[in-house]
Amino acid sequence: MIREEKFLISRKPFAIDLATVTLEATERDGAYWLKGNCRAVWYRRKDGVTRACIGTLGLWAQWRREKPDLSSPEAMLGNDLDSRYGGDPDGRWDGTGYWGSEIPEVQAQHLAILRPMLANYPAAPDGYDGWWTFQPAR
Repeated sequence: MIREEKFLISRKPFAIDLATVTLEATERDGAYWLKGNCRAVWYRRKDGVTRACIGTLGLWAQWRREKPDLSSPEAMLGNDLDSRYGGDPDGRWDGTGYWGSEIPEVQAQHLAILRPMLANYPAAPDGYDGWWTFQPAR
């Protein structure tokens, strides 16, 4: 992943809870396979409506010849990872409606993050490090 200073929704960036980053490396025949995940929030736009999303971001890589750096969350994210399918949302807020969990406590937790996130677009909420993207550097 690449850490970017400037937010551009077109680059599909994620703000990540660094305390939740996990990544394990398995070495086979001189190649490394990486697998992990983290909690993340992100913005997406559909039909002209901006949505704030919260969920899990899968992290993985295959056939890496160089030994991965697993020394810190930032180092783990700095490996050449893939997540071409994006995040797996657990909740989404578009300013008028919520989509996600049917458990009232979980809805309240999500909305406590998503409502102010959307109101302060494009800021990353407190506790999340933004912005990270899987897209190639420009």
